Amino acid sequence: MDANGLEGIVVADTTLSDVDGERGRLVIRGHDVEPLALQHDFEAACALLWSGALPDHGAHAALRAGLGRARVHAFARLGALGDALDARDAMDALRAALAHLHADGLAPLPLKLEITAAVAVSATAWLRRRAGCEAIAPDPALGHAADLLRMAGMAFAAREQAARARALDTYLVAASDHGMNASTFTARVVASTHSDAVSAVVAAIGALKGPLHGGAPGPVLAMLDAIGSPEQAPQWVARELAAGRRIMGMGHRVYRVRDPRAAVMERAIERLEAGGVRSPRLALARAVEAVAVASLGERRPERRLAANVEFYTAVILDAVGLPPELFSAVFAAARVAGWLAHIDEQVAGGRLIRPASRYVGPQPSLAEAA
Repeated sequence: MDANGLEGIVVADTTLSDVDGERGRLVIRGHDVEPLALQHDFEAACALLWSGALPDHGAHAALRAGLGRARVHAFARLGALGDALDARDAMDALRAALAHLHADGLAPLPLKLEITAAVAVSATAWLRRRAGCEAIAPDPALGHAADLLRMAGMAFAAREQAARARALDTYLVAASDHGMNASTFTARVVASTHSDAVSAVVAAIGALKGPLHGGAPGPVLAMLDAIGSPEQAPQWVARELAAGRRIMGMGHRVYRVRDPRAAVMERAIERLEAGGVRSPRLALARAVEAVAVASLGERRPERRLAANVEFYTAVILDAVGLPPELFSAVFAAARVAGWLAHIDEQVAGGRLIRPASRYVGPQPSLAEAA
């Protein structure tokens, strides 16, 4: 156990997800992440996390329609966000935009739908404003992933658009929940005080912004661009390791083997290519991963470092057409489903989270004590 990082310390019982770092397995509500992400869309994942079961056709249609209406509501509120979307960083903009929501004033739709929709709408509106363009109004008839791409200004031929939306759905599902990670723990701490869900999600966004949690996919893409070609990977990796620099997207705090979500993303990219959308970085990513795993294994045989989710997240989000500056906000658009489920679970059965600390500072002098 590491008290400084709470590593190995159990802070809650949960029915939401189980991370097995030794075997490289992620289970979400009783479902392995790979078939779940490759066979179901984001709406289904939301239903699973929020209700405990995958939805039937009627429930899925109702959730999809409700989320579509919630995106329309979120778009209508953009004018009331002040300068929130003027922030230079997408996560700063997202945090400020979500802070404008009022937990008691979002009727008639359920709060979960309103918050989930607001993340996607605010993130894409920020991207459009950054490019000097008007925000694109949602299409409530579309699925959430397809509309997120559309609102971001990603427009392609129909077959390509559908393939890209399906790939994004796979990412959103795979990233929707992942045990007691930093942002989820943050959301649960806030919820444990009996604060509202909006406050808990805003706090979680602040935690996700940190580069040790949700900020690595962009740097992974920059790394791949710097390497340039599979042939350059051995020399580049050797130079970075010799300089004492880390290889982005390699290693995970929990997993001792390859992150199972990396396999999901890799499969999704393969399927995207089969649908007619080429990913120029897939072959390069695979080459860099192979070289990095071998090189790191030689240097640290006692601690195997393998690809984490962010390694192939960079490749898949780039392949669907999203720019690196939006990657962390799209992560939030996925993880908000899990945050909201954890908030409900914490409120239903959890106590106020109030860990102890050990004081290691100076003690009063004897004169002061007297």
